[in-house]
Amino acid sequence: MSSHKRPEHQAPPEVFYNDTEAQKYSSNSRMMEIQSKMSERAIELLNLPPDEPSLLLDIGCGSGLSGETATELGHYWVGLDISSSMLDVAIDREVEGGMILADAGQGLCFKPGTFDGVISVSAIQWLCYSNSRAQNPAKRLYAFFSTLYSAMRHGTRAVFQLYPENPSQLELITLQATRAGFSGGVVIDYPESTKAKKIFLCLFCGVTAPQMPRGLGAADSASAHVAYSSERLTYKQLRGKSVKKSREWIIEKKKRAKAPKPNTKYTGRKRRPKF
Repeated sequence: MSSHKRPEHQAPPEVFYNDTEAQKYSSNSRMMEIQSKMSERAIELLNLPPDEPSLLLDIGCGSGLSGETATELGHYWVGLDISSSMLDVAIDREVEGGMILADAGQGLCFKPGTFDGVISVSAIQWLCYSNSRAQNPAKRLYAFFSTLYSAMRHGTRAVFQLYPENPSQLELITLQATRAGFSGGVVIDYPESTKAKKIFLCLFCGVTAPQMPRGLGAADSASAHVAYSSERLTYKQLRGKSVKKSREWIIEKKKRAKAPKPNTKYTGRKRRPKF
């Protein structure tokens, strides 16, 4: 998805999803089919007890397309969205879930241990953008994840399908989720496909992450999911390069130089202080 087409760059979600856009989104058969498939996959990743109805929270529920999938699978749900126009469409469509008009970046107000699982389709990346000087993406994400953690039952999961703009955005989201207490990782369906590739952030509440679910359509299961922890990766680990001005960086630069001075012995080694 190219950056100039991303709705996040055009306006805040409550402005972008106005009456016209909400009607367009909810009447597009292709969009509805994609939303239904992604919602079904997200619920599958929740690993809910079979043949037992669960109470789910849908973050960014919009016009209730994801909620309808949950209903068809025998679950109850509560949806939350910042766009009143999208929720109006959901009411007109007579979806069966409860709906709340709220900004997830302000935190959630549910009782502790309310939900058996949480899903979100194409919504969480909106919290990575600031629409005013008062909005701080890191703080908004932490407020969301910390209150979400409290609202979930111990041992349950939250699954977010998202479209991160870049790796740094995904790192920001996972870092704030970790700070809030979650463990988990990223599951990638069809990682080799440009069109079919889908990214899911799978979070675990109150337990150390068990074996991560497998991504669909991956030849190598290791490439289909990426676990993460509270440990920060170094620049070298993230990019495969030496940290600038380190001993390794200096040696690599000297090797690549066209005509290094033959008498130089500088390697970045720390010297003892002279007295």
